[in-house]
Amino acid sequence: MNPHAAAFACNTYSYMLTRTACDTLAHLAGQGFSEVELMMYPGHFWPPDANAANREALRRQAEKLGTRIGTLNMPNVDMNIAGASPEMRRYTLKLLEGIVDLAGDLGVPGIVIGPGKANPLFPAPREQLTGYFFAALDTLLPRARKAGTALWVENMPFAFLPGISELMDTLDRYGDETVGIVFDVANSHFVAENIGAALERCRARLKLVHLSDTGQQVYKHDPVGDGTVPFAEIPAALAAVGYNRPAMLEIISHDPDREIRLSAERLGNFGFVRI
Repeated sequence: MNPHAAAFACNTYSYMLTRTACDTLAHLAGQGFSEVELMMYPGHFWPPDANAANREALRRQAEKLGTRIGTLNMPNVDMNIAGASPEMRRYTLKLLEGIVDLAGDLGVPGIVIGPGKANPLFPAPREQLTGYFFAALDTLLPRARKAGTALWVENMPFAFLPGISELMDTLDRYGDETVGIVFDVANSHFVAENIGAALERCRARLKLVHLSDTGQQVYKHDPVGDGTVPFAEIPAALAAVGYNRPAMLEIISHDPDREIRLSAERLGNFGFVRI
């Protein structure tokens, strides 16, 4: 049991190659976590492969353990709602629609999505990519409302909207106030943002905060202390924007039990237990 775990929620990224979702829920509950962000990944939990019985088993497992599945997420490497080809955009939307439906089945309040990726060498015009993003929201938002869940967009350095200000400007232009923000501190630090100012910019839409460490030369989601994220400044910045729910540990590691525990301990020393 990790005595610091109660202050945080935990993402299942580090377990998605080695454990099923049901097994991971039990494992993390044993570590002291009462809320998880469940990754959508084949072999872990993948909606196209999950029938009604699989979904019910996952829901019952969460209820039995007293574990809240707060968000569904997916690695944004295989999918792209701003892809150049209509086939990729349709493929991505179909998968996201399945994740939306799963969130409805499980009573999950939020789905983490990215705005899409551009070709890093020769990107399409920003307005074209924005149009693809808006078209995806047009498709997914009505489905999310019907399912009783919501879309929460994450700041991602590999997205065509990497910074929080440009992401917020674009969402404000779209105009739907129900679209939330997942603020990832490592992603923000990697693109050299002032984290306090970035949190203030997105406070009106802020739903969840992801915590991990990185430097600014090589993109990581490392254990706390292995990078240069200024964690000592973050508790006050979160308090200033009124953030009052557990932050999500999104440590990506081949030794997750040790490094997630170590991260929680180090964050506790920075004052996160008081948030």
